[in-house]
Amino acid sequence: MSKLSVLVTGGAGYIGSHAVLALLDAGWPVTVIDDLSTGFRWAVPEGVAFYQGDIADEALLSRIFAEQGTRAVMHFAGSIIVPESVSDPLKYYLNNTVNSRALIAACVAAGVPHLIFSSTAAVYGAPEAARLGETTPTVPINPYGRSKLMTEGMLADTAAAHAFNYCALRYFNVAGADPQARAGQSTAGATHLLKIAVEAALGKRDYVGVYGTDYDTPDGTGVRDYIHVADLAAAHVLALEALIADPARSLTLNCGYGRGFSVLEVLDAVDRVTNRKLDRRMEARRPGDSDALVSDNARILATLPWQPRYADLDTIVGHALAWERKLTEIRGGAEAPRTVDFATTRR
Repeated sequence: MSKLSVLVTGGAGYIGSHAVLALLDAGWPVTVIDDLSTGFRWAVPEGVAFYQGDIADEALLSRIFAEQGTRAVMHFAGSIIVPESVSDPLKYYLNNTVNSRALIAACVAAGVPHLIFSSTAAVYGAPEAARLGETTPTVPINPYGRSKLMTEGMLADTAAAHAFNYCALRYFNVAGADPQARAGQSTAGATHLLKIAVEAALGKRDYVGVYGTDYDTPDGTGVRDYIHVADLAAAHVLALEALIADPARSLTLNCGYGRGFSVLEVLDAVDRVTNRKLDRRMEARRPGDSDALVSDNARILATLPWQPRYADLDTIVGHALAWERKLTEIRGGAEAPRTVDFATTRR
């Protein structure tokens, strides 16, 4: 298959940087745009064309497309913290919806025919089903999920009107780090549960807050389907290949393993891997969280030749821990602030 030039938005961030590595490993020409509000310039590998800027800047996007010969986009840029979306919804409708509209418009104007979209299981809201398939009703319960679902709608309408196809990948909970420790979750004050837990295991935080112990789950804490970030990145490359192979087809696919773990089970795994006991402090629920989100991943397994390689919780923890240790070296031993952030189990 011909390897098209791919622009990765948010390619200096957590998931975007892993997608960049997956594309490079597979021989695709890659360009990155990132405003570095949460990403890091050093996370972009040497030799990758980098533009610091905003995806709302359609003139900049037009220039990038022309200079780099872009024929496909992987779109990761946006805001992802569920409680913040509840307290500051307009930020999420701007960053995730309005700015995505600008990106889609720039693609149409330049004739860029393929886009992979970083969506989320939050579009399902708080469903009663034990596992969530792509046909599960989408009834988001927070602005984060609504902002992503609105973008999915824009993509569908654009594909119906133009020579353009897309794949919306609905992530469940992304965790872990590149197995070769080339990239990982690096954002200071990140709200990912596993990130917080490994920071605490290495003495960078005093404790892990567990927000909500009265959910309708076996141990009372929220249950999520954790997917290794390298497996997720591999799914993006395969999805791009599928779009190129059939330009008339667009896809919406869940990205998960089909198995859920509670907050306490994740913390137990960190205890096992580190051979130490984390200090856990039980806190009240936060707005916008649901009891359980576990994928039905039958469609992605049937549609793409995707074979997860790291579908083991302890492996995910081990890679996250290795990256956290390397990150300490990268930052010269400086520790993250000892503040307590949301121990969320969201993407």
